[in-house]
Amino acid sequence: MSITANDPTRKTWLEVPENSDFPIQNIPFGVFLTRDDVITIGTRIGNTAIDLGALHQLGYFEGIPLTDDIFLQDTLNDFISDGKKTWRLVRNRIAEIFDATNSKLRDNEDHRKVVLFGLDEIEMQLPVQVGDYTDFYSSKEHATNVGTMFRDPENALLPNWLHIPVGYHGRSSSIIPSGIPVHRPQGQTLPKGAEEPVFGPSKRVDFELEMAFITTDANSLGEPIPIEEAEDYIFGLVLFNDWSARDIQTWEYVPLGPFLAKNFASSISPWIVTLDALEPFRTESPQPEKKLLPYLQFKGKKSFDIKLEVFIKPDNGEETRVSKSNFKYMYWNMSQQLAHHTVNGCPVLSGDMMGSGTISGPTPDSYGSMLELSWKGEKPVKLDDGSTRTFIEDNDTVIMRGYCEKENSRIGFGEVSTKLLPVFNPKKK
Repeated sequence: MSITANDPTRKTWLEVPENSDFPIQNIPFGVFLTRDDVITIGTRIGNTAIDLGALHQLGYFEGIPLTDDIFLQDTLNDFISDGKKTWRLVRNRIAEIFDATNSKLRDNEDHRKVVLFGLDEIEMQLPVQVGDYTDFYSSKEHATNVGTMFRDPENALLPNWLHIPVGYHGRSSSIIPSGIPVHRPQGQTLPKGAEEPVFGPSKRVDFELEMAFITTDANSLGEPIPIEEAEDYIFGLVLFNDWSARDIQTWEYVPLGPFLAKNFASSISPWIVTLDALEPFRTESPQPEKKLLPYLQFKGKKSFDIKLEVFIKPDNGEETRVSKSNFKYMYWNMSQQLAHHTVNGCPVLSGDMMGSGTISGPTPDSYGSMLELSWKGEKPVKLDDGSTRTFIEDNDTVIMRGYCEKENSRIGFGEVSTKLLPVFNPKKK
């Protein structure tokens, strides 16, 4: 089935600002609370949010096999479970409904009133109920930088890194949508020169520039997903800020890896951009430096050219861009990650989220964390207001943006924006 929604010549009767992340060729999916305090599944074109539940009730998806309540839910999990054929049919139909030449909804004022919302009339929610969350460690530049800092620069990568997509299981309960603030975490750290740990606020709170992909129901217990089929089970991607407390991490990660340093908060952009929408922006993956085992070998272009930026905005101040990277730098791509994740028979479910790991590029301005940008705090990063940062300070807001662009065509993710608040202070009763 062709992806007619991607037609680059298609225009819409909705107003779309120039250089919008959300032209009619995007059609992402999300969940929002409407002005009537109703939670619905929707999409977005330009700065207009579209209530898909209302659109379905009014008969605009006639002929597509959808349950009556598929868009009247507070998560996308059931819709994602319907599979790739249904996702494509729905995106194609939405593109038809809002095509500039289609007058059916455009000229029906009563229908438009219940279907269309301004962005100031909605409140974005977490788009999926995340059952399980896995974080990979798939940027060679990032892994090399960290290995150089904390181990032997001559042997920065551990022996397994070029053979498998390294990963660990995270905590899904602390995944939050853009706009929800987080508190500075507390925990044990080992001060420099000390022999015993102390307890207190983390002094090295950091962002991690990542993307995450969201899966559908993929396999039964014991059934691996072949790498050539992996993309059939990937619904789409979001921007992902996987917050970290570096000083807590340094003390706790041996021997089992990150724990409290990584599970206090992870922030995502609220609109899921489908793999179909990203199809025109495929690009080559980095060439493997070691011969891969057969289950990780792939053909074709499995990476995507997604430009990524990170900004720090001090309290009541202006934002400063501190990093400019790209998703295409990932050494291990999503198909390899999903194939490896399931090669032992681990089942993957609808709404599961897979983080890419920090995305760092080859130059210092493309590093994806403050740990790298300030090189363990030794090289403070200067902001536009003259202040400096080694790590994230209280009341700073970290903003990540991402988009694809070529030949006057742009598909974007919007942003994930999160403010870091001081340590939680419970109110006395």
